[in-house]
Amino acid sequence: MRRRTAISTALAGALLAATAACGANPPEAEGILGGGKSARGVKEADLRQTVDHGLHDALPAKNKASGKLISVNNGSFPPYEIAGSDGRSLSGASADLATALSQLLGVKIEHVTVDGLPSELTGIKAGRYDFALGPIGDFPEREGDNVFVDWVREFVVFAVPKGNPKHIGSIADTCGLKISVMAGGSAEDVVKKQSGTCVQQGRPAVQVQSYKDQPTATLAVRSHRADAFFSSQAPLGYFVKQSGDDLQLAGTGKANGFGDLYQGAVVAKDSPLKDVLLRALRKLVENGTYKKVMTEWGLTANMLDAPGVNLAPREG
Repeated sequence: MRRRTAISTALAGALLAATAACGANPPEAEGILGGGKSARGVKEADLRQTVDHGLHDALPAKNKASGKLISVNNGSFPPYEIAGSDGRSLSGASADLATALSQLLGVKIEHVTVDGLPSELTGIKAGRYDFALGPIGDFPEREGDNVFVDWVREFVVFAVPKGNPKHIGSIADTCGLKISVMAGGSAEDVVKKQSGTCVQQGRPAVQVQSYKDQPTATLAVRSHRADAFFSSQAPLGYFVKQSGDDLQLAGTGKANGFGDLYQGAVVAKDSPLKDVLLRALRKLVENGTYKKVMTEWGLTANMLDAPGVNLAPREG
């Protein structure tokens, strides 16, 4: 009976905890993210889950004792994660999934915002955070200290000023241009490699501008400090819609230096949370919650038939 009471107590704060975050977007980013207005989301009734006691019992002892999991993010990555200017609120597809997961697992999920992806990954490795729901890009080189539970696929494109004045059709067209990227992300590595290719071809290097968050990298394009922002198509599509007539997508339908790209949650190597998250996400796929969330946020093209572990393709 005491066990059931503890789980019920954890559930009482689950909805509030699923939207609590430390950190915020810069004030000037609010226009890009929708002016600070309440974001849409899946109705609470459609996210409601019954506690799966098998999944709850499989959680690490420390999380069962505390009644919570700490999920880390690095600021707004819409439409998955949209951090509010108050430094606490979080909305988006990932926030909706976190609400459902917290109820399914019978623990709170608290969100913590840190500066940049490297801080996320090192914090998980050090045990400061239990996991990142993400989604974060899964690459073999990142799997040394981490395990990915992938739940979306993604494409990498450009956000450019309306009319595409620099005529960017693919990554090959970026020589001599100013390209903004997320610091520490896979797009940064790809565009720096392309810069080397440009130089080898006797063309000007790419001027890479690295920013700590998506809104600031987008602002660089809107303020004409950068010619394009190179990043995942889902958030860029969101920013383009929010910008009105300022931006458009470019380089769609092209590989742009990437193969098949999967993104997902991240846990530390050998963490028992890997199996818990995998089973929990599978359950949300099977009961239709995952589809409701992805559809609500315009992400049907990014859906997977089922989540998987370390899906990043290997060479050879």
